[in-house]
Amino acid sequence: MNPLLKEIEKLYADKRASVPVYNSGDTINVSVKIKEGNKERIQQFQGVVLQKRNVNSNGETVTVRKISNGVGVERIFPVLSPSIDSIALVRRGKVRRARLFYLRTAKGKRAKIKERI
Repeated sequence: MNPLLKEIEKLYADKRASVPVYNSGDTINVSVKIKEGNKERIQQFQGVVLQKRNVNSNGETVTVRKISNGVGVERIFPVLSPSIDSIALVRRGKVRRARLFYLRTAKGKRAKIKERI
């Protein structure tokens, strides 16, 4: 591997250590830094993990879905982005697949995910 790439990966090693272990179906709380004018604040986005992409690389992303006022909202977060303040695991979900795209059309009881103990 290129020595320059190794140096860049070392820079992100400490940020990667602060990210908890989570999988699809888990509910996570992502703290995102929002810049409005010259002020900066932290906004919480709590939802269910639909998928993880490029796991264990610097380009790792996670897709999180929540229901806000009856409307489904999905956001894709780059895990090692400087705009991500922290990621916290809220609860573990019991699912049998890695990509939960069926939740986009599911309503009511079918959209619930059981908690894994």
